[in-house]
Parts: sequence; structure tokens; C-alpha cells
Amino acid sequence: MTDHPETFLAHLREAAVGVLERFPEELRPEIYALSFRIWRIDADDRHPYVAIGYNTESQYEREKFPGGEDEARWNYAYWLLDGFEALGNVPDDPVGARVYVEEVKQLGVWYDGEFDLGRVLDDDDLSARTDLLRLHFYDAVIDLARHLHADGVIEKVLGRPLPVVVFDMDCPGWEAHATEYANPPELVADFMAWQSAAEDL
Repeated sequence: MTDHPETFLAHLREAAVGVLERFPEELRPEIYALSFRIWRIDADDRHPYVAIGYNTESQYEREKFPGGEDEARWNYAYWLLDGFEALGNVPDDPVGARVYVEEVKQLGVWYDGEFDLGRVLDDDDLSARTDLLRLHFYDAVIDLARHLHADGVIEKVLGRPLPVVVFDMDCPGWEAHATEYANPPELVADFMAWQSAAEDL
């Protein structure tokens, strides 16, 4: 991996390959979906990251319940969420952190100072910057998923195409749009059917 990627997206694309390649060999046959969990350190949108993980058939079997099979299969609340590698403006990804900060500063959306939610909510300029920071990161993560599909990386590393479920627990409901946009339609047909059924309840 280069220490000087030209863009944050280029860094994500390159670094994500290594993350996938480090998935445990013994679990790969039972992985049925990848998870791109977006979060941020201390709720600060200047420090976002995506944890690249997966869910397995074994985890699904442990969590499923009568009448809720689709819920357990597709709702990230029942998934494996901990222990996955994170990419973004976090200490675990020093190259990504540097490139990310440089990029958002060039875009003019970075701001300095301690993070304080009240300060952000009371300041229209900071609130707008925060929104743009979040959208910038969302776009990068969705593009990453689309790239991994288009380049055949997921199929090459894991042996078959798999859906990527993109979600942010701070933004319930957004995962439907994000996941639909991040994947070829045939890979997320079951996920979208579950989402549609949930909306009809």
C-alpha cells in the first residue's frame, strides 16, 4: 500500500483489499454479507471511519427466531459488529487519517477546535460543514463498495459475489438507500425485500 495516495477514496480502495484478505480463511465459506459500519470518534464528523466486517451463517443461526428469520438475517442489530478493522480518520489508519484531513481541508469543510455538539448545533456554518463532512464520507464509502464489486475484488478474495450492507447507526433507515446504491441489484434483492416488508408494517 502506498503511503501517498492521491485521494482519500484511492486510499480506501487500496486499503480495503488488505482488510478483505485478512478475513479468517476458516470463516470465508459461511460469510453471506459484508458490513460497512460507519461511525465516528466521539460523535465528531471530522473523525469518521468505516469498519469493514461481515456476518456469517453461524451468527444468523444463533440469532434467528420464529417469524423473524429475515430480521435476523438482514438487520445489523443481530450481526457481528465488533473486532473489525477500521479505515478513516482514526489512529488505526494513519495514512487514511492524513489523506482524509488534507482532502477535507482542501474542500474547505474542515474546522478547528474542540468538538462540542451544542457549539455545532448553534452555529450555522459549523452545522453546514458537519453535514458536508458526513456526506463526503458517505459518498466515499458507497463508492468503495461499488468499486469492490466492479473490480471483482470481493469475488476474487471471498470466492463469490456478496452483498455489502452499508449502515450508520446514527442514521436509521439510511442503510436502505445506501445499500441499494452500493450493490448490483441482484445481490441485494433479499435485503431490499426485507426492507420493503418492514416499511409496510
